[in-house]
Amino acid sequence: MLTIDRVSTGRALVPDELFAVLTARIARDHPELAADLPARIMDQALAFLAACATATEPLGPSDLVDIGWHTFILDTREYADFCQRLAGRFIHHQPDPPPDETSPTAPEPLGVPISRAVALIRAAGFAVDQELWGGATAECEAKCNQRHAGCHDSPTR
Repeated sequence: MLTIDRVSTGRALVPDELFAVLTARIARDHPELAADLPARIMDQALAFLAACATATEPLGPSDLVDIGWHTFILDTREYADFCQRLAGRFIHHQPDPPPDETSPTAPEPLGVPISRAVALIRAAGFAVDQELWGGATAECEAKCNQRHAGCHDSPTR
């Protein structure tokens, strides 16, 4: 497992060539994004995954950061190698089950606060791009409950 010693950007966790491929894929798949966003999104997705590597509870990304996670996980070999190197395990992308309106016992979404991810990213020594996290801060822990489509990591899998 990799020990992170005050890495300032998520981008530093992967080779430049891989970062370029991933950001180009984000730009291609999301032409609506401003030109600077794909690199920022991927940087924050990598920092988020670094936080997931040591988290003991599920973490959820913001909508924009989730784009980076989805993009990276599609490159299964690189993603699996990254997870093994960083976390010593595969970091699963676990969506909450969709609500079943016909079942009174359907599970509720986890409601993982974005602020928890932001706090752990900072604690791991990574810069946080506030704009990509919807302005989430540790102070909004009690009221921030947003996640993209119920996506979160599953540290117990």
